Amino acid sequence: MGRIIFDTATSLDGFIADTDNSLAWLFAVDGGAEPDEQLLPTDAGVLVEGSTTYEWVLAESDILAHPERWREFHGDRPTFVFTTRDLPAPAGADIRFVSGAVADALPAIRSAADGRDIWVVGGGDLAGQFLDIGALDEIAVSIAPVTLGAGAPLLPRRVESDRLRLRSAQAVGPFARLVYTVDAR
Repeated sequence: MGRIIFDTATSLDGFIADTDNSLAWLFAVDGGAEPDEQLLPTDAGVLVEGSTTYEWVLAESDILAHPERWREFHGDRPTFVFTTRDLPAPAGADIRFVSGAVADALPAIRSAADGRDIWVVGGGDLAGQFLDIGALDEIAVSIAPVTLGAGAPLLPRRVESDRLRLRSAQAVGPFARLVYTVDAR
């Protein structure tokens, strides 16, 4: 069974999106728009994202008008989007809209991953829901040399140090890359 990984970029002051839920700040960083391969999960068979992340991606790249752009980031991997609303899907994309508790959707997500890793792309609260049920195995954070002052927090949960084990820390271009193993409770 693959791991469940929350892998994201964050500002130095701990925000994954600005107050407008935008990632434009990240794309302005050298290497932010075209991340080094060391900054991405290598064995992700499924992506999971919240509706805010999903809607931002659709709007930022005008994906509904240009559905071929979906594959530039997502590839052919199934993408589970947690939402309570009806949302549009780009033509040809394998998007599975789910609502309710992460625990209820987890069997279908694991099945779609077919033994590969599951990449929780965003947001922080969704990753926190995986953490809450003991299903998050790893947190990988690429810290950008930017401060935002406010926005969507990296992980809006209190997680004590006894649950996080630093596995690696390295510089990758202008980013500080930290990878933690999460001890389940």
